[in-house]
Amino acid sequence: MSEKLPANAVVVESALRALGANGEIVVLPEKAPTAATAAAQVGCEVGAIANSLIFDADGAPLLVLTSGAHRVNVELIARTAGVQRVRRATPEFVRAATGQPIGGVAPVGHPAPVRTLVDNWLSKHEVVWAAGGHPLTVFPTTFDELVRITGGTPVDVE
Repeated sequence: MSEKLPANAVVVESALRALGANGEIVVLPEKAPTAATAAAQVGCEVGAIANSLIFDADGAPLLVLTSGAHRVNVELIARTAGVQRVRRATPEFVRAATGQPIGGVAPVGHPAPVRTLVDNWLSKHEVVWAAGGHPLTVFPTTFDELVRITGGTPVDVE
């Protein structure tokens, strides 16, 4: 399967295996620029999509894995993370921190660990779908597995 995956997805797949994750990367038939389009393609509720959002938190990358049903309250996230300012990262900042493009940022497979917060809302879903390192790839996982493989902190994001 790896030979048919985009290069970034191969890196993510390798990280998932090394971390003992269970899900296999799936190549979508078309890009999924929103949680709704991703949910439609994999056949789940929008809330079961784990959006991977990279923020600039006082100059350091902060990954927030949020339910597709939520918007991130940046003031709440700043307080939760103990930083002064949280803002959306530029595409260049995201690529430097993760090695992956916006729209395909996976929870793992980054050049260096990225501090991660995981939306508690995702725990309401038996299966959660996360990006696989490329805009056309996703993989199934669980809330508990996401927390474990990312070393993330479960939080409320809104």
